[in-house]
Amino acid sequence: MAIRQLSETLINQIAAGEVIERPASAAKELIENALDAGATRIEIATSGGGKSLLRVSDNGSGMDVTDLELAVRRHCTSKISDTLDDIRTLGFRGEALPSIGSVARLSISSRRKDSAGGSEIAVAGGKLLHLRPSASNPGTIVEVRDLFFATPARLKFLKTEKAEAAAITEIVKRMAIAFPGVRFVLSGTDRTTLEFPATGDDHLARMAQILGKEFRDNAIEIDAEREDVTLTGFAGVPTFNRGNSAHQYAFVNGRPVQDKLILSAIRGAYAETIPSGRYPVAVLSITIDPALVDVNVHPAKSDVRFRDPQLVRGLIVGAIREALARDGSRAATTGADGMLRSFRPGFQPNAYRPQPWTPETSPSRPYQPPASDSRFSERPQASFDGLVSPTARAEAPAPTLQRAAPAEAEAPSRFPLGAARAQIHENYIVAQTEDGLVIVDQHAAHERLVFEAMRKALHSKRLASQVLLIPEIIDLPEEDCDRLMQFSAELGELGLAIERFGPGAIAVRETPAMLGEVDATGLIRQLADEIAEWDTASGLSAKLEYVAATMACHGSVRSGRRLRPEEMNALLRQMEVTPGSGQCNHGRPTYIELKLSDIERLFGRS
Repeated sequence: MAIRQLSETLINQIAAGEVIERPASAAKELIENALDAGATRIEIATSGGGKSLLRVSDNGSGMDVTDLELAVRRHCTSKISDTLDDIRTLGFRGEALPSIGSVARLSISSRRKDSAGGSEIAVAGGKLLHLRPSASNPGTIVEVRDLFFATPARLKFLKTEKAEAAAITEIVKRMAIAFPGVRFVLSGTDRTTLEFPATGDDHLARMAQILGKEFRDNAIEIDAEREDVTLTGFAGVPTFNRGNSAHQYAFVNGRPVQDKLILSAIRGAYAETIPSGRYPVAVLSITIDPALVDVNVHPAKSDVRFRDPQLVRGLIVGAIREALARDGSRAATTGADGMLRSFRPGFQPNAYRPQPWTPETSPSRPYQPPASDSRFSERPQASFDGLVSPTARAEAPAPTLQRAAPAEAEAPSRFPLGAARAQIHENYIVAQTEDGLVIVDQHAAHERLVFEAMRKALHSKRLASQVLLIPEIIDLPEEDCDRLMQFSAELGELGLAIERFGPGAIAVRETPAMLGEVDATGLIRQLADEIAEWDTASGLSAKLEYVAATMACHGSVRSGRRLRPEEMNALLRQMEVTPGSGQCNHGRPTYIELKLSDIERLFGRS
């Protein structure tokens, strides 16, 4: 088969498939051009999810007739010269406009601010229709109609109009967060008008426009630097989380990106603080020397590659964890808002019917629990003396809570979590603070305290081990035995003592005390498989942390346990000095704070 040169139109249509995947891709490219032109006001109008119409208007620097003629040609750009090592603009490839023009009906009208008149150019299916003078305001208007009419195969794979419109909305939101000094307006026949007024240098105010006003009250500021890489932004407290990762925004040198490394680092930073299936809310901006990051990985420019990815990941994880340790233990305000919404103001006589008076219900008779109520007679009680139950105390070190003074002597203003005033339903501690009250889930809170104590011991010194009366001999392939013995010292620090027992066997002499009775054979075989695949012995460490969390759950004070005032206050004081005490090991909140102003609102006093 003979080789032949493809036509310019077909080349452009093939290239367009990489740059313009859907209407949102076209919107992104056009908004980037407007921002690069210095626009402070950008208006986006759509119809049919952007398939029928996509119009982007800006008040940027504009173009003259010569610029317009070059703008619709491939690889023509004003943003770079001869190198890709110093890219400081959003666009630089010179492919967006010719790609759109090859698969849609494209018209551009533009006028420079210092020009008396403007010009207009029109392209359809890659063919120039006209280039002529036009009456227009300073700036540029790009109108795209009938996207993919020239490539019907691509048109068939687009999603519904609603889904495509939602994708454009997401693009606008990301651009709005990155450029708070620009006013964005999104409108059209398929949507209600969405407007983001400019907020100047107040980035948090712009984030509140996108993520909701609750984000401002639940965000922790991030500001860190490592080896000339700067990380700024805001991260939500762990209890302020969402059902998907759509509320995580990342920017590199002002460019919105959806980079797997950054998203993975965010997920790792919040490990063990957020429930499974929930996602943190974060807006992070990385500033780095353009020569140290490659933004030319894909024509869509949403992926980047860092020269030192581990440096960037370490910076993100370390900065977020430091911020959470500093200010992340507080409860999310959304918990109090949900609590307020659950109240029904006003008395409803039909909803409450008092029981007839009997001697058994007389207020003068003290309450006695029924003999069958096992909450007070049969439930095993955890001890506050050592923070863990007797069985757990034998397996791991635990902090000792100093007994506090009775609740009557506690001054609420002295402590962030206030002074304990009551326990309700044998599980919730009600504490009075200086300006409100706090409701604590005693089991969830104590569970976190125990886990943190055990994890601290796990990482600070060699874990205690238990010697097997009879060493367990495990037959393994010789190569697996060799791999395991390479990590025998590390495994020993974790409480697992192994020795070689001939060429094809391992003798296990000690196992971690925290594991209790352990299936040594299964554990060793799993470690051998992991070391063969990843060349690391981290599997045991991860297993121990999981076991520590499980033991903490069973070793903490249980629901249904009645606490004395000094025990409740001791728990509150320990929470105040323990990192991550705002959520349990499963990521659920351990307490909810209700301000006095919120309480007064319930009774119409404010």
